[in-house]
Amino acid sequence: MNQSPSDAFVVPAVDIGPYVRAGEDAERARVVREIDEACSRVGFVQILGHGIPDPVVDGLAGALDDFFGLPMDDKQQYRVVGANRGYSPPKSESLSLSLGVESASRMNDFFEAYNVGVEARSFPHLDLSEDDYGLNVWPDVPGFEDRVQTYFTEASRVARTLTRIFADALGQAPDYFERLTDHSIDVLRMNNYALPEGTVDLDGDLTGMGEHTDFGIVTVLWADRVAGLQVLGSDGIWHDVEPLPGALLVNLGDLTARITDDRWMSTLHRVKPPIVDGRIRRRRSVAFFHDGNVDAVVSTLPEYAGPEPYEPILIRDHVKAKLAGSRHGKANTAAVREAARVLAATGENRA
Repeated sequence: MNQSPSDAFVVPAVDIGPYVRAGEDAERARVVREIDEACSRVGFVQILGHGIPDPVVDGLAGALDDFFGLPMDDKQQYRVVGANRGYSPPKSESLSLSLGVESASRMNDFFEAYNVGVEARSFPHLDLSEDDYGLNVWPDVPGFEDRVQTYFTEASRVARTLTRIFADALGQAPDYFERLTDHSIDVLRMNNYALPEGTVDLDGDLTGMGEHTDFGIVTVLWADRVAGLQVLGSDGIWHDVEPLPGALLVNLGDLTARITDDRWMSTLHRVKPPIVDGRIRRRRSVAFFHDGNVDAVVSTLPEYAGPEPYEPILIRDHVKAKLAGSRHGKANTAAVREAARVLAATGENRA
């Protein structure tokens, strides 16, 4: 199925600078309109004007290179079984199972990753459990923690700027999302798609990261300008997406889709390994997941509720079900709408 130029799949680019630098009302209204359209039509958006300095991004990229360049035995020391922290080696996850979709080969996502995030002890005034958050494990790599933490702070700022824009776009009070995220489970996942030949045995289709939707409210993604990321369009076709120079890719998570009863989309995406001349080309990405308060209940806003709106859900329960699929091989039977979209996908982009 080919698309004509007039209806070609495009991830819109939006300059959010007026919200970063407190711009004029007319400028902010333009941002709101463009974000609303992108969230309604695609569920993905490229953001410019985010304000993260280039040296901070360069430091993050260097930290990734330093860690993932270690021997596998060294990296395995930082694996934390059962927690969404630390190192995940190749073939230890299957993102498609977070949707309840059985892939041709379970636990076949060949990327490796390192996760850090907010800890329960970051909120000493609240009675929270590290079972819901997790304790960070920092590798013995010079400057790794400082470089990653610096970027984490900037990505958190961008995510909260976006939710402020979301509140305006949805006609809600300015603090609507703040009430859902003031002790949010925020996780930074650093991904590396590059495996020397013979490092890992792969059966079935070669998959970088299986098809999935993100769990929470919004995801902010930095990535190399290397092919691999694919987004499922409303045409049922997977489309390649690369970030513009200096842009961050942003996509909505399941909880925002629930809030709007799918008026705004939690778009399915995956990573197919970039293969050039028969060899996997290295690709790096870093996703900041802004998932919301563990003890918050998410409900569909009444003004967006259709005839069969989502049932209210506790964020803790939603995240646990998704993680049980991706990390523990237990299919998530609650992701009915998302799984149906995967199964309905008709093919690849041939445009």
